[in-house]
Amino acid sequence: MNSRFDPHRPRRSALYVPAANRRAMEKAAGLAADCVILDLEDAVAPEAKDTARDNARAVLEAGLLAGKEVVLRVNGLDTPQAEADFAVAALADAVLVPKIESARDIARCEAALRARRPESPAALWAMIETPRAVMRIAELAGEAERDGARLSCFVVGANDLAKETRAAMSPGRAPLLNWLSACVLAARACGLVVLDSVYNDFRDSAGFEAECRQGRDLGFDGKTLIHPSQIEAANALFAPSAAEIAAARAVVAAFALPENTGRGVITVYGRMTERLHLEMARALLMRAGVSS
Repeated sequence: MNSRFDPHRPRRSALYVPAANRRAMEKAAGLAADCVILDLEDAVAPEAKDTARDNARAVLEAGLLAGKEVVLRVNGLDTPQAEADFAVAALADAVLVPKIESARDIARCEAALRARRPESPAALWAMIETPRAVMRIAELAGEAERDGARLSCFVVGANDLAKETRAAMSPGRAPLLNWLSACVLAARACGLVVLDSVYNDFRDSAGFEAECRQGRDLGFDGKTLIHPSQIEAANALFAPSAAEIAAARAVVAAFALPENTGRGVITVYGRMTERLHLEMARALLMRAGVSS
């Protein structure tokens, strides 16, 4: 996996910002989003593509978003903008590519990054937003296990999945749950980060919070966002709670006791606790950014 990418850093909130809007990109530096996705694709009108790319290049070269994880969503591999987009994407921490459907697509993305800026360690994030991508999700995730692979993250695009399948985007997302879980399962099997899709009605705070809880319970690392008003809730709901942190610390402390050295199973707070729970506790504390 590429050297810049840190799989343990928080990605609770990933805010899309239209690259055609220079002011919005500059303001993103002061927002609490863990990731900022500068968007050259859906959020940009066809006649503004070149301006948006120039804006993104200027922001990246000036380091205006220093301290943030900055991702550039490019236009699709087969669009006229793709080649120029990839040259700018190499300046970011990662490139997010829409409509990834095959191992060949991933190879094309990696080749494009190498061709434009061979020295760039930019990671590859793949949008999973078509039926074919979901059907091949295990194959796609497996690409992250190759030596030198850049693939580091899946971003689910539920709106496009619903459009392509004619599934209803109803509260609770029942028609999509199998597909969402398949993406999480494949990501976890191959060490990928996986982000949930956007929630379209940014004025519906109750609905957004419910979908964040659902995404968290499904196993997603965080959620992609369309409005700054969604950041605070996403950060809170995808972060370990105080109770979870306390419980994780208790597990780590219990296994650290001299009498438990080498033991595979112990009792913590009256519950059977195995070493796999110790690994889970350490991972939770790492995500929370706290010590044991």
